[in-house]
Amino acid sequence: MVVAMSGGVDSCVAAFLLARSGWQVIGVTLKLADLAADGFDASRCCSAAGVAAAQRAARVLGIPHILLDVRSEFRDSVLTPFVDAYLRGETPSPCVHCNSTIKFGRLVEMAATLGAAYVATGHYARRVDGPDGEPQLHRARDRARDQSYFLFEMGKERLGSVLFPLGEYTKDEVRAVARREGLPSANLPDSQDMCFVPLGETYVGLLEHLAADRLPGEGEIIDGGGRVLGRHGGIHRFTVGQRRGLGVSAPHPLFVTRLDAAANRVIVGREEELASKRMRVRDVVWLVDPGAGPRRVEIQIRSRHRPVEATVTPLATAAEIVFDEEVTAAAPGQAAVWYEGDRVLGGGWIVNDGGE
Repeated sequence: MVVAMSGGVDSCVAAFLLARSGWQVIGVTLKLADLAADGFDASRCCSAAGVAAAQRAARVLGIPHILLDVRSEFRDSVLTPFVDAYLRGETPSPCVHCNSTIKFGRLVEMAATLGAAYVATGHYARRVDGPDGEPQLHRARDRARDQSYFLFEMGKERLGSVLFPLGEYTKDEVRAVARREGLPSANLPDSQDMCFVPLGETYVGLLEHLAADRLPGEGEIIDGGGRVLGRHGGIHRFTVGQRRGLGVSAPHPLFVTRLDAAANRVIVGREEELASKRMRVRDVVWLVDPGAGPRRVEIQIRSRHRPVEATVTPLATAAEIVFDEEVTAAAPGQAAVWYEGDRVLGGGWIVNDGGE
């Protein structure tokens, strides 16, 4: 059993629960982003303190610990696509790619070389064996912490070799276990999204440094009718649905409704212009047999978005989605993930909102 250990309370408790249940556990910490060569301080996910915390937790648990250097793979599979997406006017979700390519890609490979049957993480999700014995991905019991949205891209082939020990726990229960057992990470703060962003830095500052020679530069801010309202300092600084920091004024609130990378324009409009009922998604990954025709599902277009009933129609590696009600601020580059109850059926990447 290989457990991905970040040094945080979640992975530490996951390793403890497995070891207590009689599993032979090996803790593995991934060295993901070392941006010192780019002139930055340590990233939150890969600081020396974080590695030390994971090693200390492994000693307390009495399990072996391995530090796995995957910086090259991380840059190619996560960091570079993250930068490229913003320059295309998209809003990426790098955590999904990190899970599928690194945590459930590289770690599964490593587990095989070690003779380990499973990989476990501290994600809040559940693996449930269906009536036919086929593993299924489900939401966590703690819906406020559920991370199943970020896991769809692992695919059904890898799901059989993955365990989620925290799936039936709430965050408070996890911290209680850590305190009761004297685990060193009991009171550490929660990790944040885009953990590779260096301490004291913003994602904008990071990508402007990494893509200094490719930045789009200044351009126009226009309304839906093409009227110029102002200037912007780069479309990569904006996301669909953004209201604050636009740098233009109007008698009514304005929101970013679209980013036109080809014309280097930020399009703004009223909140109702963000609403849509149709979208297309690309690079779809199914965790079930999709079938040939439309399927009724519930879909989230953001990790904390309320699921909305919809019909999804498979189209080779893409899919068409029609929602029963309007959704707001569907941002190209974000993931749309579909569910049947608590079960994750699949997901893909938003291309556009269909304009309806």
